[in-house]
Amino acid sequence: MKRALIFGITGQDGSYLAEILLAKGYEVHGLVRRSATGNTRNIEHLLNDDRKIDKTLFIHRGDLADPVSIYKTILEVKPDEIYNEADQDHVAWSYDMVGYSADITASAPARILEIIYRTDKNIRFFQPCTSNMFGEADQTPQNENTRFNPMSPYACAKVSAYYFSRYYRKSLGIFASTAILYNHESPRRTQEYVTRKITSSVARISLGKQEKLELGDTSAKIDWGYAKEYMDAAHSILQLDEPDDFIIATGESHSVQEFVNEAFDFVGLKSSDYLEINKKFLRPTKTSTLVGDTSKAKKKFNFNPKFKFKELVHLMLEEDLRIESQN
Repeated sequence: MKRALIFGITGQDGSYLAEILLAKGYEVHGLVRRSATGNTRNIEHLLNDDRKIDKTLFIHRGDLADPVSIYKTILEVKPDEIYNEADQDHVAWSYDMVGYSADITASAPARILEIIYRTDKNIRFFQPCTSNMFGEADQTPQNENTRFNPMSPYACAKVSAYYFSRYYRKSLGIFASTAILYNHESPRRTQEYVTRKITSSVARISLGKQEKLELGDTSAKIDWGYAKEYMDAAHSILQLDEPDDFIIATGESHSVQEFVNEAFDFVGLKSSDYLEINKKFLRPTKTSTLVGDTSKAKKKFNFNPKFKFKELVHLMLEEDLRIESQN
């Protein structure tokens, strides 16, 4: 039985990854930080499963800001694989939390990698990165050789995490792989993210619970995929013979306005009757159209996402309609 340690197990990506690894027969360990909200809703179904909790699923207390808790957890778990799915992953928040974003998103991966190097160099490490690292991109679509040009504190921090991973791989022999993940969504997104804000609002509007949907720039084009499929890719990347860097995307771009239109169409309404543009939601900087070239991932481990744009919108909206219908 392989043993995996997931930092960020309570988040969207970490929770899907935990399900995937448990289904594959792994013993899964997750680090959970103290939070004022006690947010474990994404893994509540796992925590309440007596067949899994403290048998194949184990929860540890700690925080990526605390090197001691990282060190203690790695020593205790002795994992075969570590997936670092924890960071400050919200672009808009990073403008107001530059120091925290730099520490948790950039420095924490370095702490983990140094502990791996000092304790057990056989551990395989996965570091997710972001298409935001390309920022104002030189080319479209982007591939693994496209120059980084980050336009937010979050993106700058992810560039640092990417290069820390490459340093420990190339200079110190750690099996450290990265995946540059393009926007990946699911019903587990919080409403701070535009996709979930849209589907939740459309569900409420269709049920007469809300009157308007307020958004910022709806012209931005984005390569959207399904988070669960991207976590399948994360696992595949750590099973390869050699560590490497990969683009994980759908290869398609659609505007926020298209997402809005598709969601309203699904419930038989016109978006123009309900959408209002509010300047307070505009970001201080913009990026180019970011769309990924996944040729390398397709060649190396047959990456082929099945959920594309419409399937993703419908999946998220169906879940929000179910939730709102019950409330």
